[in-house]
Amino acid sequence: MPSEARDLHDLEAAAKSRLLTISCGLDAAQCALWPVLPQGTRSLLLLSPAQPAFWPGFTASSEWRDGAADPMDRWSRRVISDWAAEIGAEALFPFGGPPWLPFLGWAQASGAVHASPVGMLVHRGMGLFTSFRGALALSWEVTPPAATPRPCDACAAPCTTACPVDALGGAEGYDVAACKAHLRRPEGQGCLRGGCLARRSCPAATPGARLPAHSAYHMRQFLGVT
Repeated sequence: MPSEARDLHDLEAAAKSRLLTISCGLDAAQCALWPVLPQGTRSLLLLSPAQPAFWPGFTASSEWRDGAADPMDRWSRRVISDWAAEIGAEALFPFGGPPWLPFLGWAQASGAVHASPVGMLVHRGMGLFTSFRGALALSWEVTPPAATPRPCDACAAPCTTACPVDALGGAEGYDVAACKAHLRRPEGQGCLRGGCLARRSCPAATPGARLPAHSAYHMRQFLGVT
């Protein structure tokens, strides 16, 4: 087994060199509760973009420059699959379905990611910019990142009032139509170019939790514009 695969500290250093971070994970007992995981999985480590280095590193990649569709998913598949092959792990991804792997369920089961008042997941560090590019299923035991208290429990919840069109947290859930309509109007250009105001309002996010250009990319993908 390569030296970088020994423990969480080594794996985190290897993740950082690949513009990723290990944001949460499951131990052996937790993995046993998820039969969808590859047989023999003893540890599951979920991988998120390492900020603020991720966006400039990703936009220097061949996947970004070649002009083909889904550059971030293709980058993730290449980088994480190659890493998994190097250390004898299996790469898993939140895209490419159906069927879809339960990344959100794994994240919440880790105890380091929680449901927020507006429905999106929240993480101490990523805030409401919580996202995953993939995961490593390991056949050996690695202690995952520690569980953390839910940051919302001691928060004034600015996310609940930040959306200009009240598209989040309603009785019927996320109003996708209202959100997209706002993004298409002149007054929605701040959200389109800088990212969701509710996500940006979250005090659990560390500075640089996501660069505006990175958020703008995802907003354009959501809206279906280039």
